[in-house]
Amino acid sequence: MNAPLAPPARDVPPVLDIRGLRLRLPHTARPVLDGVDLAVAAGGTVALVGESGSGKTLTSRSVLRLLPPGATVEGRIEVAGADVLTLPPQQLRTLRTSTAAMVFQDPRAAINPLRRIGDFLTESLRLNTKAPAAEADERAGEMLDAVGLPPAVLRRYPSQVSGGMLQRVMIAAALMGEPALLLADEATTALDVTSQAEVVALLADLRTRFGTGLLFVTHDLGLAAAISDRVCVMYAGRIVESGSAEALFARPRHPYTSALLAATPRLDAPRGRLAALEGQPPDLRTELTGCPFAPRCASATAVCAEQAPGERAVPGEPGHLVACHHSDRFEGSPGHD
Repeated sequence: MNAPLAPPARDVPPVLDIRGLRLRLPHTARPVLDGVDLAVAAGGTVALVGESGSGKTLTSRSVLRLLPPGATVEGRIEVAGADVLTLPPQQLRTLRTSTAAMVFQDPRAAINPLRRIGDFLTESLRLNTKAPAAEADERAGEMLDAVGLPPAVLRRYPSQVSGGMLQRVMIAAALMGEPALLLADEATTALDVTSQAEVVALLADLRTRFGTGLLFVTHDLGLAAAISDRVCVMYAGRIVESGSAEALFARPRHPYTSALLAATPRLDAPRGRLAALEGQPPDLRTELTGCPFAPRCASATAVCAEQAPGERAVPGEPGHLVACHHSDRFEGSPGHD
């Protein structure tokens, strides 16, 4: 068994550092991403969680500057010290092929079904580094071994392997360039429960073995708890709560976080209907004047409708931040009641 990496030194800059990220799309009344701050340390894992439409995927894609047509973006995104938003095309291509890589949600939509898996794995290495075919094949075999697949998979077509195996292939492809940062965008959603557990364990192991920083995007709080060091909860394009996985799941301080946890299925939960979060996230065609969660929050007051809450530190919990006018009401609440 590989020994876990030592925690990164405090003066070592994060492998991913997002500051004040704002992204607007045409025909919307408000930013899709509104002042996102997020950092991932080398060898660390940050889970980005929230409902569909909260901005998780756009945040992860912005890291590689994979922006929708017509998007305008402000702020700063640094990957291994390089500002992604200002990189010229050639340097951006180099960053995408060697410094940061993404594992997408549906592996079958991200791979050519007419080409063998070996060709898919080696193409980027051969084109971008001019590596000889034998060297690229050797590297592909090493990466398949790292994700627990035999060399015979190189000769197969995507239709000849299971969904779980194909997602492992996608992870191997992402690791071919030895990236400092791995972005996993709902990488387990299309898999069955057993395959999900295998992929999460694999990602955690690879993070330790290669020292890769991991941004894990998911709507599954159970998976987030299993893999992450730190969790960021996103709502309406904003991070409303962030902190260590242990503190955030044990003592959520934002009503949205608490509601998500209460709606999470558990084997030890009492019989009866599963708790549900009523209402819908705000429409992008509608401007926000106060807290975006106020219309769905049982604790909302007049100030919530009039003034957006600023981010504040939770006393006694270093690194635990929350954007809520009434966060003190949720002190010690586990979110499971």
